[in-house]
Amino acid sequence: MKKLLLLFMWLSPAVIYAQGFQVNLNGQKQIGMGHTGIGLAQDGASVSFNPGAVAMLPENYIQGGISPLFFKSAFNAAGSNVVNYNKDKVATPFNAYAVWGPKAAAWKLGIGVYTPFGGLTDWGNTWQGKYVLESLDLKAIFIQPTISVKLADYLSIGGGFIYNRASVDLQRGIPLISATGEVGKAQLTGNGHGYGWNAGIYVKTEVGMTVGITYRSQVNTNIKGGDAIFSVPGSLAASFPQPNTFSAGIPLPAQASIGFGFYPSSKLTLALDANVVGWDSYKALAFDYATNAPSLQDTYSPRNYKNAFSVRGGAQYKVTDKFALRAGGGYTSTAVPDGYVTPEAPDANRYYVTGGLGYKFGSRLDIDLSFEYEHLGSRFQTNVESNLSGTFKTNVYIPGIGIAYHW
Repeated sequence: MKKLLLLFMWLSPAVIYAQGFQVNLNGQKQIGMGHTGIGLAQDGASVSFNPGAVAMLPENYIQGGISPLFFKSAFNAAGSNVVNYNKDKVATPFNAYAVWGPKAAAWKLGIGVYTPFGGLTDWGNTWQGKYVLESLDLKAIFIQPTISVKLADYLSIGGGFIYNRASVDLQRGIPLISATGEVGKAQLTGNGHGYGWNAGIYVKTEVGMTVGITYRSQVNTNIKGGDAIFSVPGSLAASFPQPNTFSAGIPLPAQASIGFGFYPSSKLTLALDANVVGWDSYKALAFDYATNAPSLQDTYSPRNYKNAFSVRGGAQYKVTDKFALRAGGGYTSTAVPDGYVTPEAPDANRYYVTGGLGYKFGSRLDIDLSFEYEHLGSRFQTNVESNLSGTFKTNVYIPGIGIAYHW
């Protein structure tokens, strides 16, 4: 009985929204400049980065981009020379924006569809941690209608309502073996939604520097009626009631940011951003199963996350009126305390560098390319619930492309 109760603590999707799943791939120009954009008014991606800057855009925009994400992680179990690697799968965070307003108006309307959270990893069903995780496919898509108003030539504000549409597909092994040698499996799939808001202020100073301040609220995402599917030996089927569903609520954290734009010349733009992410709202993960059994009870797993911060810097240099080069980098602290690191998000403090280029075709069409490399510090951990113990090493590679039409 105790073993089955522990099993279902493990079946909770342990760290679905860790810092490692805050991808923030919300605009190609901004990625190329180290993810800076709070204090800049560059293009339609300001809908996400700073709604207050949207009214300062000199043109209207329709644009979109995609950033295929290659997540490479290795796990070396404690006391072993065996190293396990996640399988090669590609997540596809995307962004799309539209911004419109009359040329002489002091306001603009916008809408953004972007993916600030998500993850895709597959460790397979033969590695040491298969009872903690086999695979995870997670998507959180934000849809944000926005309005921005220019209050003066030097000051604008803006805000938008956020609707989040999320989906999750998580698979884990169950430590039960049938007469034919097949290992049990649990699969939790579901869709959910949540609501929030994003607001910002944008200021042009007398010394030529621009400043942005933004706040994106916490988005509480609720999954109701998700499918809980169990493949177990027939003799234990009664302990795993089916069909079965689950419900859960997961907070996507609030984020407060400040950014600065500097313009040493007409060709060079420099940017610096800093933000704090309110992960301390993630105290525990609770799951409510529609049908319980003596060995299948609702779960409550503590997480005790801490707030995380990041510092980012970037630059853009216009080689010609049509061609621009970009570069940047930053540091992000982990939100996951010792004892709570899992294969869903083998998170650690991370450093990253980015680069990019942009080219204008005529006067209305932009093509932007970006690339990001992230390195997560090596981290030895023993999970307090699963007791999975070992060292994670992770690198992330993210190319990207975007197209923007403006008028």
